[in-house]
Amino acid sequence: MDDGIHIEGLSKRYGEGDTAVDALKEVNMRIAPGEVVGLVGPSGSGKTTLLKCLGAVIEPTRGRMTLGGEVIYDSAQGGWKTPDLRALRRDRIGFIFQAPYLIPFLDVTDNVALLPMLAGRANAPSRARALELLQALDVAHRAKAQPSELSGGEQQRVSIARALANQPPVILADEPTAPLDSERALAVMRILNQMASQYQTAIIVVTHDEKIIPTFKRIYHIRDGRTVEEAGEGRDIS
Repeated sequence: MDDGIHIEGLSKRYGEGDTAVDALKEVNMRIAPGEVVGLVGPSGSGKTTLLKCLGAVIEPTRGRMTLGGEVIYDSAQGGWKTPDLRALRRDRIGFIFQAPYLIPFLDVTDNVALLPMLAGRANAPSRARALELLQALDVAHRAKAQPSELSGGEQQRVSIARALANQPPVILADEPTAPLDSERALAVMRILNQMASQYQTAIIVVTHDEKIIPTFKRIYHIRDGRTVEEAGEGRDIS
């Protein structure tokens, strides 16, 4: 399986010699298109480093990463396989953060349509795509609203729509439910699972949130830079 997320022998070392720190140690992961997988571990375990490597924010020391069938990094072949990491992040990877980070002076539709327009798509199809996603996420009635007029749950739904705007094969979600109560947290997980299935997107959710951990069918535990896969409960939240 090369689609989705495929990580082989990924390592990241900071420093050299006696002061070197191995933040990641031969990490292997596979996440299929349409699958939502949890990444769980204590602070300092390597979660953030792994997410930054996957997001092409920092360069691994060695290993291989494939996103959506495209090899983006291979240390055996010189490292990054694309000359434009900013375009890679914009077009191939969707990001969902703990805070929505919506642009305050743009309305909801423009917040979602901005990424496709930055990628060179025309205004009309970009806005049509935004409205399609807002409809799917049940916030189309807020399409003309400013971010400050939205509830916390609505803001998070808009941020999910934005992450899907360029139809990326991969979404990286960093603690997306941490500030939410149980009902809203489970609603976000329902949405992520629906969107993963509908758009065949591979989604990895980094979390400490005990409210949502039972929803994953597969979980990678990370500790001291190494990952261990286990089956999750896969609790029905439909």
